[in-house]
Amino acid sequence: MTSTKPRRLVSTDDARIEKLERHVQALMQELHQARYEQRREALTDALTGLGNRLALVDAFTAARDSAARGAAPPVLLLLNLDSFKALKNSAGHAAGDQVLVTVAMRIQSAVRENDVVTRLGGDEFAVLLPATPQTRATAVGNRILAALEPAIDLGNNSVRCGASMGLRIAEPHHTLEDLLQEADFAVDESKSEGRSKLKVFDPATLHARQLQRQIVGELREAIRSDQLVLFYQPIVELASGRLEGCEALVRWNHPVHGLIMPDQFIPVAEATGLIAELGRWVLRTAVGQLRHWRDNPATAHHDFSMRINVSAADLQSLEFVDDVSEALAEESLTPESLVLELTESAIIQNNELDRYTLASLHRLGVGMEIDDFGAGYSSMGYLRKLPVDRVKVDRQFVKDLGKDPSQLKFLAAIQEVIRSCGLEGVWEGIETADEAEALRSIGCASGQGYYFGRPLPEGEFTAQLARQTVWPA
Repeated sequence: MTSTKPRRLVSTDDARIEKLERHVQALMQELHQARYEQRREALTDALTGLGNRLALVDAFTAARDSAARGAAPPVLLLLNLDSFKALKNSAGHAAGDQVLVTVAMRIQSAVRENDVVTRLGGDEFAVLLPATPQTRATAVGNRILAALEPAIDLGNNSVRCGASMGLRIAEPHHTLEDLLQEADFAVDESKSEGRSKLKVFDPATLHARQLQRQIVGELREAIRSDQLVLFYQPIVELASGRLEGCEALVRWNHPVHGLIMPDQFIPVAEATGLIAELGRWVLRTAVGQLRHWRDNPATAHHDFSMRINVSAADLQSLEFVDDVSEALAEESLTPESLVLELTESAIIQNNELDRYTLASLHRLGVGMEIDDFGAGYSSMGYLRKLPVDRVKVDRQFVKDLGKDPSQLKFLAAIQEVIRSCGLEGVWEGIETADEAEALRSIGCASGQGYYFGRPLPEGEFTAQLARQTVWPA
């Protein structure tokens, strides 16, 4: 009999287990792929295919960790497209999307392989450069700006779409939000300098901007809480010494820093749009003070006008003429009681709104005077074209009166031009009796300066009005 070995058979249970394992592995692969796709979609900007803010977070975290282990710090380039909103409004949303896609491609083509390009939303893009020195990051940024220069073809037309760019090197204490905020500040600096430029973040400039914001907030509070005060300086008829006017000069009585002169806060007010509110306060306070002096028996014998300075923003305000008219009406003062001093820089634009405001003020009947004449643009044509009554000649012409014998002839020529235009002249910077006499001798009518009196607060100026009839005493 022939004997045979029994053959080993695979059990049904083993086969079922193997099949189940293969099925589980297939499901796991599908799950991993789905998670990968889901993660990729979560990190991708749907329009441009670039990374989004989450991708920037991941890239920054990895670069920061590398820097902590000794690598160079990362650099962030942040850019906004110039005039993109206007482009989209004129060309349409589809064209705007096409521009964004083209811009994304151009940025991607200008960076290095390891740089991470992202779109943060709207027309804002960010590029994270891992372990990159500033010089190399600047070179990459300039390549991007150059790549954006050529026109973008939209089919029916083409457009140019440059960008303003800010660069910030990450520091160990930085969060991504810190980095974005400071790079965005550099973008603003780029825009203020003409756009299509790369600006590196400057901590000193940021400090100055923060200080400016602090000053603006404190100045706004100062206007509302009586921290501002007016000082008054006499304007005198040279022939008689009679007071013909006083100029209201604003000061800031700061609760911490004391008395602050206008040259320290007026430029900030002009740059931030607060000058209009400040101007209204000066107007109403000065006009109200003139009413008090006229009602006070001790000072009522003086008949003089109030002079206040007017900014370029005032001339550009449609409400300014109404503000002047209402301030005078509230105090029952005639328009002739007020003289508005206009700097040459305020009227040099000579645009339609300026002309309308000046003509309206002229019809109202208030006096108007060109201030600091000769210090800036100095066109004699203004004397004939503008509806002004007076010219206040800058102090620089008087200060050399005693040093140069020919100076008086020069001043006489200026005075003759002013008179030939049918205007009155007020001469600033008179500090001595000899200067006052010299100007009077050539027919100058009015003067202002330390010889007649320094700017004084209301109380001291009121006391001076009560005891004096001529200036100087």
